Amino acid sequence: MLARQFARRIDRVQAAVDALELPDAVYKTCPFKPRELVATGLRQWLRCCGAAMLDRQIIGMPSFAVDEAWHGLILCTERYAAFCEAAYGRFLHHHPQGGELPGSAKQAGSMHEQLHRTEVAWSFVARPGEKCVLWDLDVQVGVPEPWGAGAHG
Repeated sequence: MLARQFARRIDRVQAAVDALELPDAVYKTCPFKPRELVATGLRQWLRCCGAAMLDRQIIGMPSFAVDEAWHGLILCTERYAAFCEAAYGRFLHHHPQGGELPGSAKQAGSMHEQLHRTEVAWSFVARPGEKCVLWDLDVQVGVPEPWGAGAHG
């Protein structure tokens, strides 16, 4: 029963992410190219967030470029709020490092733990044969100080 319910909720997230339009405004603070790769990373991130929210987990962002695109999407407040409602049934808040409410950083755990939870979330939302671009996207798009696995070699 729970597995079916989880699968239905993941399907809801997948459908909302697939339907999400990403206007040029999303990329105002994200100059990295190719834009299609950044968009793929953003969509994968939003899907991971859906899996994490179902389990009330805070996950870590493995890509600076995707983080910048997510900030741009958040600034499209009406679009972002409507997307969150369609995908998650509630608003997905952004918790940048250092901007957490008192006590929430302890609950979130270390960045290493958060990134591990991102990997777990991906395992729930990955489509058959789909490669996760989040981990080496920054290197691919030329971020000067890349995050993720590709940042270290």
